[in-house]
Amino acid sequence: MQTSPILMAIQQICEEKNIPVSAVVETIEQALASAYRKDFGEPNQNVKVEFDPVTGGSRIFDVKSVVEGPAEGEEEINEKKEILLADANKIQSGIAVGEEIRTELPVPAEYGRVAAQTAKQVIIQRLREAEREMVFSEYKDKEGQVVLGTIQRVEGRTVFVDLGHTVSVMPYAEQIPREHYVPSARLKVYLVSVSASSRGPEVLVSRTHPEIVRQLFAQEVPEIAAGTVIIKAIAREAGSRTKIAVTATESNIDPIGSCVGQRGMRVQTVISQLGGEKIDIIEWSDDTQRYIGAALSPAKVLVVELDEPNHTARVQVADDQLSLAIGRGGQNVRLAVKLTGWKIDIAGSGTGEVVAVESEAEAKAEEGEAASTSAQPAEAVGPTEAQAEAPVAEVAAPADNQAAKSAE
Repeated sequence: MQTSPILMAIQQICEEKNIPVSAVVETIEQALASAYRKDFGEPNQNVKVEFDPVTGGSRIFDVKSVVEGPAEGEEEINEKKEILLADANKIQSGIAVGEEIRTELPVPAEYGRVAAQTAKQVIIQRLREAEREMVFSEYKDKEGQVVLGTIQRVEGRTVFVDLGHTVSVMPYAEQIPREHYVPSARLKVYLVSVSASSRGPEVLVSRTHPEIVRQLFAQEVPEIAAGTVIIKAIAREAGSRTKIAVTATESNIDPIGSCVGQRGMRVQTVISQLGGEKIDIIEWSDDTQRYIGAALSPAKVLVVELDEPNHTARVQVADDQLSLAIGRGGQNVRLAVKLTGWKIDIAGSGTGEVVAVESEAEAKAEEGEAASTSAQPAEAVGPTEAQAEAPVAEVAAPADNQAAKSAE
């Protein structure tokens, strides 16, 4: 038997859009029933339609449930959907309570035209809805991942990025400062959120989210993808500089070397994908003094003393390392604070000057950053009187990875 054109059309579209044929047929039946009730039906008819996609024809029924009497608390039966047993037996003998009685209704000649137009509209609407659902499901599963997109257009300060099956939005707050976005250019973005709306899924992407750094490294470093190297913390000022702390789960693996790659190829690939952003890679340690000393690299730290109750670290560096430890505009120490979660006071070995950077508000300013733990404004304050020195533990990291390997 030759397949009807309408069934072939439904099957082809359903395969392309990944929609079940049964779902489309059911929707067509509901729409046809609604069209019949509107133009040809009676007030007390419960119209149901059986649509045959093979022939393109349809049968129309008035369907009612058989009941003994009104439902509890009701004075009368629902005549649209129910029929008394006595009346049902007049139509079909031997029918029992709870069964349905189906009375076929005549199909007017004009109904064929109405049915065809209704079916067309329903299929179009159903395909739109199904496509939206499919796109929403596809990108909802990719939330929190890095995806490759193409810049479609720039409207004002908002960038629209084509992800393939949908167009995402990158607001100004999620854009890297001074990064130029050119239509048709390809770039990797972090998929922040996917939400449903009446116009379809709304996808928000970012170039500033710290997690984009983690995932770009996972794509370039097999050891991270395999779980033998772990990124423990990330501190980022998008477009300028990032610090990451890494550790290895196996003693024979160099976590920093794995991330840097031969001749720096791995880290340089990540840097190029972030528009030339500087990246410092340090080795994480459960020894807080060693960890804080490494976080301040490339400055050489002499000693670190901890004030556990106040969650403060007092760091001493050589006088010629003080400006390096603080960084331009306080950036180096600010990132170290965000990376470690400790308030850091930096003092030169000879001058006694102290630069204090607190951590709590800094983390709040970086809303949503996974690595933040109590960070505060990273503003360098003026020199204060140095506290009396107490015995401290000297930071003595191995010579080959005492300082972070920094790639610019």
